Amino acid sequence: MPQKKIAFIMNPISGTVKKAGIPKLIDEYLDKDTFSYSILNTEYAGHATLLARKACEDNCDVVVAVGGDGTINEIGRALIYTNTAMGIIPCGSGNGLARHLMLPMDIKKCIMIINKCMTHDLDYGVIDGHPFFCTCGMGFDAYISMRFAEAGKRGPVTYLENILKSGLKYEAEEYTIEAEEIGTIHKRAYLVSCANASQYGNNAYIAPQASMSDGLLDVIIMEPFDMIDAPQISIDMFNKTINKNPKVKTFKSSHILVHRKNEGVIHYDGDPVIAGKDIDITLHHKGIKIVVNPEADKSRRKPNMVQNAFCDLFNDIYAVRTDITKQGKHIQTINKLLLKKLNK
Repeated sequence: MPQKKIAFIMNPISGTVKKAGIPKLIDEYLDKDTFSYSILNTEYAGHATLLARKACEDNCDVVVAVGGDGTINEIGRALIYTNTAMGIIPCGSGNGLARHLMLPMDIKKCIMIINKCMTHDLDYGVIDGHPFFCTCGMGFDAYISMRFAEAGKRGPVTYLENILKSGLKYEAEEYTIEAEEIGTIHKRAYLVSCANASQYGNNAYIAPQASMSDGLLDVIIMEPFDMIDAPQISIDMFNKTINKNPKVKTFKSSHILVHRKNEGVIHYDGDPVIAGKDIDITLHHKGIKIVVNPEADKSRRKPNMVQNAFCDLFNDIYAVRTDITKQGKHIQTINKLLLKKLNK
């Protein structure tokens, strides 16, 4: 039986994981009876797309994204509607798509999954002409994506620091949303997000019920809320109960149109970009082949650092709530408690 061709495309600067030892792990654990392989490093933004497209033209069976959701997005967009599958070795800051697919965060274990080479045809979306595989949106999450991109420093602590610092002053916007399932609605919202997969990353679930094979996007509209509600919304995201929060409205659709009063930032898989007032978001059913984990067991997923911080914080929030009367001071105290726990 002829060997399969596989290319590993590695972003040397994505996320917080050092990648110097990854080529050695690939050489040691990849099944060389099954695969002949190459390792390619990206050199600039967009380079992964060009490398993946060339690998596809060379009849590569699998292209593996070694990096975060941004690297996955660059590679995935080159592989849509082709016979080349995308594999993932998650090395990013949040790893939202990998976590949704129940891929391990251990590099060796991911290589072993790639050896089994089980692929599924899965959905992807397009927002304003930009393909996405995990989530997209506008409003606060897009604003935070831009702040995170500008920060330089990576990791969940940086991400949460931006959320906590910006959340107090961010103002909701007016949106008109059109979809066959709901007609036309007008909403003042903190964010409008569309999820192909269930989470942003770091096990923060914006759409706990999202599926990558149902042909539908989960649309999330987060209404304006008081500062006192912010901790509960955050906790609900990590507890997979955000869809039950009274400030959050959800529905499923394969296509929505969003109109806003002003141009501004949107994001696709966490990458921010400036877009116009009218935004078109469409789901493409089973348009990309992805290597999946045949032994995924959702019940074995352990809480990560961020989840544990929120669980530990839960009691602290209510301990200070009775002693603090001013909302601004209350939120500042909660923010300090969270950052203290995350930096332990």
